[in-house]
Amino acid sequence: MSAVVFTCAGQRVDIVSAFKRAGAETIAADVNPLAPALYAADRFVLAPRIENPGYVPALAAAVAEHGVELVVPLTDLDLTLLSERRDELGALLLLPDAEVSERTNDKYLTHVFLEERGIGSPAAWLPGELPAELPYPVLVKARRGFGSRNIFRAEDRKQLDFHLARTPADSFVQEVCVGEEFSIDVFCDLEGRCLNSIPRTMIESKGGESIKGMTIADAELIALGRDVSEAIGVVGPATIQCFRASPGECKVTDVNLRFGGAFPLPLAAGSDYPALALALARGERPEPRVGSFREGVFMTRFFSEVCLVRGSDGELVRLPG
Repeated sequence: MSAVVFTCAGQRVDIVSAFKRAGAETIAADVNPLAPALYAADRFVLAPRIENPGYVPALAAAVAEHGVELVVPLTDLDLTLLSERRDELGALLLLPDAEVSERTNDKYLTHVFLEERGIGSPAAWLPGELPAELPYPVLVKARRGFGSRNIFRAEDRKQLDFHLARTPADSFVQEVCVGEEFSIDVFCDLEGRCLNSIPRTMIESKGGESIKGMTIADAELIALGRDVSEAIGVVGPATIQCFRASPGECKVTDVNLRFGGAFPLPLAAGSDYPALALALARGERPEPRVGSFREGVFMTRFFSEVCLVRGSDGELVRLPG
């Protein structure tokens, strides 16, 4: 049985549980003792905060203690740090190198990279390089944002200046995309080969996370997911977000190097991404199966909960029943 550490596990009970069903021994790590995913795992680790010098050593200690073979980050928060210090972990890190992690963490750098390679990306400018004429409305977006935080819409220059002056994040300006929004859940091997690419519609989202969607067997989007992930140099999972105004006119807005918020949908459609991750940890080389999934699978999400009590040793444990 392969042991897996999940960093910044948070609320990702869905991912931890899926790896457990795929045969993994699961160890969830988080700074918050009330993070629900801790109690879905076989074991858990209360880690220091990411900015704490002890963060990576704490993960490395968990790897050594539990014989961990695979480390899977579940948020954007520690991707660059872990990529830079992967040699200290003592297990396979399901991330590309630090340059790729940093490039995708910074949404403006992602735009520049895609544009240089002829891949559609919405027009974007740094605040100090704005042209005299802009295609209003535009968005002020955090370069390192996630979960739709610090995104502001400006209808004219006055609003744009207002938001740029007040946003708390290092930001850039991006044109507003037209058309329908899609997400593509991809998974690549350690060589950056795309093993699968599964597009889904964005029927409804809250806080930047999809809560209703459907898988679609769209050849153009499948190919886009494959091409973008291989151009970027993805290793492991990534979620690619794009808008399509018309056939052949797709613009990629985000590439996130992690399992997406709608992870249960591609899983239900047959992605087998946890099994593929475990195969990589065992040193196997799975063959690509791009486009192999079930179309027309719907997902609709709901709230659930984990109830806890303090055990005899004072530690929080899951309430039976």
